[in-house]
Amino acid sequence: MEKNKFYISTTLPYTNSDPHIGFAAEIIKADVIARYYRMLNYEVLFNTGTDEHGVKIFEKANEENQSVKDYCQPIVDKFYNLKNSLNLSFTNFIRTSEKKHKKAAQEFWLRCLKNGDIYKKNYQVKYCVGCEMEKTDSDLQKGKCPFHPNRKIEEINEENYFFRFSKYQKALLEFYEKNSDFVIPNYRLNEIKSFVKTGLNDFSISRLKEKMPNGIEVPGDSEQVMYVWFDALVNYISTLNWPEDEKKINDFWPGLQVCGKDNLRQQSAMWPAMLMSAGLKPPKQILVFGFLTADGKKISKSEGNTVDPYLMAEKYGSDTLRYYLLTDISTYYDGDFSQENLKLRYQTDLANVLGNFASRLSNLMEKNNIEMVFDNNFSQPDTLFFDEFNNKMLDYKLGEALQIVWKKLRLCDEKMTKSAPWKMTEREEIEKVLKDLACQFYQAVKLSSIFIPKSSADILEGLEKKPIKKISPIFPKLN
Repeated sequence: MEKNKFYISTTLPYTNSDPHIGFAAEIIKADVIARYYRMLNYEVLFNTGTDEHGVKIFEKANEENQSVKDYCQPIVDKFYNLKNSLNLSFTNFIRTSEKKHKKAAQEFWLRCLKNGDIYKKNYQVKYCVGCEMEKTDSDLQKGKCPFHPNRKIEEINEENYFFRFSKYQKALLEFYEKNSDFVIPNYRLNEIKSFVKTGLNDFSISRLKEKMPNGIEVPGDSEQVMYVWFDALVNYISTLNWPEDEKKINDFWPGLQVCGKDNLRQQSAMWPAMLMSAGLKPPKQILVFGFLTADGKKISKSEGNTVDPYLMAEKYGSDTLRYYLLTDISTYYDGDFSQENLKLRYQTDLANVLGNFASRLSNLMEKNNIEMVFDNNFSQPDTLFFDEFNNKMLDYKLGEALQIVWKKLRLCDEKMTKSAPWKMTEREEIEKVLKDLACQFYQAVKLSSIFIPKSSADILEGLEKKPIKKISPIFPKLN
């Protein structure tokens, strides 16, 4: 029997700087969703990758006296190697410099052109290289981009190709009305609806090749390359081998896309309009996450307050970092990163609740020579617990779902303390209490594995040993 299919993708980070904790938070949330659907027995395709085009990447390569390819490669490696450092389960890693992406982007361009949605004109505009986006005066604060206040706004005056974004105002508004959960959270959907209702301006989709020679060449015009946002958004289908692999496209598209709030317009208005033009379906849903901040400021290289996810994972462990980013940092609102709070979560929730209970339970099971057979069907399942958990996960309320698991773990700990099996003398009574606790604990740890996969796997391995293996504390004391 063929499995149901599920597709999820992060945005593609630019290769103008190393990975920072903000992207780590985005991809960890996507990873949890991907693992959840695998747990439901879906065939999951989880995409991420790198965007290697754009003016700011070309600028950085020039600053380093390197070719764009040589400049990008070590940064691409760092993004890819987050897979091990953060224990990620992505299946696809697409690079916009790949031949298959270039081919897909050019075919996508030709389909939009055939539909009459691409034309050429001369224009003047204010432009933020940091966002790789055109800016109106209303987008700026004191003449600066609010997302890149340390960058100078550039004035562009050249002939480029444009996409007829204005043509899709009605179609987008109708789509939003028919798909009320297209953008999550709902207030972001209202935000993009308001933006579209005010009227859409056609936007530039190319640049002069002499200014950005690392871009994808416009079909039929060797003097122009594609604007980075036009080409980069195509990654969501080029990674599915569009247009050649029709079966994969039909199986997995449309999919779920996750992004930061600064990508709202691109992901939920520009991209759906482009897809409509090319004769393809818009994404299934867009999840819009908040920013990570430090001392109230967005964490970014331009602010000089980046946090290295590699360093955090090495210092505290990948599960600690994952747990903290899922519990203390809101899924959809901005959250302030704090190493002190990260350490507190480690000690109170991971070491004291999960680690200590696992150790206590396995010691008692080993001491009393009690064996159990655990399986994925969960003997005596706690239906209310699973229903509550699934409802949160299906609404993508990841932190709340994780706290339901921790509530279950705390209840297990309370039941053990209250029943005090170490004081019992009857073998039958001891076995009944410990088996019930072990079953409830096993169920909770199985669900926790989508959030903290390494620690959960260590515990499950100990519980599934025959006889049950003593589980040493899996969270050592922090220095």
